[in-house]
Amino acid sequence: MKINRSVLIALAAVLLLALWFWINSGKDEPQNESPQPISVQTNTVPTVVTQTITAENHAARLELFGRSEATREVTIKAETPGLVASTPIREGSHVKRGTIVCRQDMNARQANVDQAQALLKTRKLEYEAASKLVERGFASETQALTAQAALDAARAGVKQAEIELDNINLRAPFSGIYDSNIAEVGDYLAPGQPCGLLIELDPLTIAVELTETQLAQIKTGQTADIKLATGETVTGTVQYIESRANIATRTFRTEIRVPNKNGALKAGVTANVYIQSGETLAHIIPSSILGLNDDGLVGVKYVDSENIVRFAATDTVDETVDGIWVTGIPDQQVRIIIQGQDYVAPGLKVNTTDGSAK
Repeated sequence: MKINRSVLIALAAVLLLALWFWINSGKDEPQNESPQPISVQTNTVPTVVTQTITAENHAARLELFGRSEATREVTIKAETPGLVASTPIREGSHVKRGTIVCRQDMNARQANVDQAQALLKTRKLEYEAASKLVERGFASETQALTAQAALDAARAGVKQAEIELDNINLRAPFSGIYDSNIAEVGDYLAPGQPCGLLIELDPLTIAVELTETQLAQIKTGQTADIKLATGETVTGTVQYIESRANIATRTFRTEIRVPNKNGALKAGVTANVYIQSGETLAHIIPSSILGLNDDGLVGVKYVDSENIVRFAATDTVDETVDGIWVTGIPDQQVRIIIQGQDYVAPGLKVNTTDGSAK
């Protein structure tokens, strides 16, 4: 039987395809490869620079914030009605007690004084006449007493008229600075209305607020160092501590008196106040090593006896050119981290290098 040529060609093509699939199927099978060694990275222990510090007794100093105030401040007010006739004192001038700062129009007040004085003369003559009649027996003692009472009333009338006349002169009740004119010439002042403002700046008062915990550390008579926002540094004395706390703030108003002879220090200026409050055991550290922990507390990092990093929250008690004095570090002698503290966390073991001599 003779096979057709086209059939042979088809069979050959099928065989070639099967051979191609068989050869390529072996490439998808996983090949056995020799295992590669696993590299293990070794963690290195970080190194920090430490400095050994020892706690010492140091004068504790409270830092308070306040403002300067006038020791006394008063609004000079009219005692009698009338127009303002003159304001002889310039604003900002130093005045002595009794100086006239405003003067009202006299009006009929001088006439009232003249009238009262004329009546007083009449009453004197009447009393003298009544006294002579009594001496001669032509009048009773009652007439003399009546004339005496009228004379006394006339004297009182003169005094009253003179006081009313003098009330047009508004005087400074104490020596101070005439700070401002409130009324101008031509203004009408009724009794109780203001004419000007007088303040006393010598001594100057620095007012601060003490917390409940600070109250026991401050006493009247203590010295305070004060730095004003205007640049002046002065010394004052604690004069007054409030006996009752402010209900809203739970703080106690405290006043410090500062001499101000020439009036150079002004009222209303922000002030930093520093008051010594006894001694406390503290460490001195560089201010650059202070940092924050995860809870936002300010403190320093140090290493314990096993070179484990620890964190201590601190409170500043004083600042000097050599560093800052702080409390809160638990051990009297401790190795604080002075370099590398930003790269290590509490609980981490570290290597240390002594930087005390650097």
